[in-house]
Amino acid sequence: MIKTAVGTSDNKDPFKAGSSACQQAIDKVGGQAELIIVFSSVSYDQAKMISGVRSVSKEIPLVGCSDSGEITANGPTSEQVAVMALDADNIDFVIGVGLGTDKDSYAAGMAAAKEVKEKSTKELSLLMTFLDGLAENGAAVVRGLQEVLGKNLPIVGGSAGDDFLFKKTFQYYNDRIMTNAVISIGFSGEFIFGVGVRHGWEPVGLPMKVTEAKGSRIIKVNNRPALSIYEDYFGKKAEELIKEPIAKMAYTYPLGMSVKGSEELLIRDVVIANEQGEITCAAEIEEGSEIRLMLGEEERAILAAREAAKQALSQLNGVEPKAIFVFNCMARKKLLGINVKNEIDAIQDVLGKDVPLIGFYTYGELAPLAGEIGPKCHSVFHNETMTLMVLGE
Repeated sequence: MIKTAVGTSDNKDPFKAGSSACQQAIDKVGGQAELIIVFSSVSYDQAKMISGVRSVSKEIPLVGCSDSGEITANGPTSEQVAVMALDADNIDFVIGVGLGTDKDSYAAGMAAAKEVKEKSTKELSLLMTFLDGLAENGAAVVRGLQEVLGKNLPIVGGSAGDDFLFKKTFQYYNDRIMTNAVISIGFSGEFIFGVGVRHGWEPVGLPMKVTEAKGSRIIKVNNRPALSIYEDYFGKKAEELIKEPIAKMAYTYPLGMSVKGSEELLIRDVVIANEQGEITCAAEIEEGSEIRLMLGEEERAILAAREAAKQALSQLNGVEPKAIFVFNCMARKKLLGINVKNEIDAIQDVLGKDVPLIGFYTYGELAPLAGEIGPKCHSVFHNETMTLMVLGE
């Protein structure tokens, strides 16, 4: 039987915020749990906040990360702590960690996967992962996980945020608070789940070709400096685009690339630009790829969220949703502005308003391409995408 509950707190004292949110969640599931998941604003002293959570959760395995806004059944929030307690006698949870995403994201992903694999006594059905939102290459983390666990294992999760500051994010692993880390949770046992993945962004302008790239750094597009994409579109000079983090402007105009197996283009956020006219994305775009400039629009974004929820529900094959996990790009939060709750309402209209729900606004999402699970499942790194996972029973 799966029991889940969520607690939140906006107490200004970090210890009290952590302890209060955790106590609410623990109490609602009957006083015991097998896994604690924590998402928190960086406005809190992270060590004190986690100490507050652990004062209640004690030795229960704990995972989570900092965010750019929390998501619960009550809707989106900011500068709060959200805690989910899970108690399930039909699911085994094992956790693992990998370090060094700033140096070698692939190796960090492998390390987290190896720990999960070594601890698992049953075949894994699902992997949930949180990683540093400023990692060297989010897509390389996914490949590292797959190198150990296989390419067909569904991977869902998100990249940690820091309230849109783009300075430093945090990952939680029991009592430890880290940066440049990958945290993974393996799910195994007799349970069912569904995944939904949609973004709703539309391409604008003509297709372009990446003519020179290295990892997540795009050097040239159509044999011109990559930054010229945004110079042309915004009518700004390169030095203007470099002065302030380009991510703060380009989040509603990301890049999209064609990938086999998905009707939607795979989104890549632009994070920084340099004096050489190069742009660095949250994950790589391979040299030779065809890309488009993408544009977000409120109505399509909300429709995409609803479609993602319908997709996840269809994969439950008629069983009752017991918990909803939402990993939603902070760009969507910025796009929707005062109407941001409408997106979460659309999900709940499909999946149920009384189902415990937790999630956060990310710097990147991990999910199967096109939400496909089963033999054709291939998980990838996304940006600007509504990603959700539903546990059912």
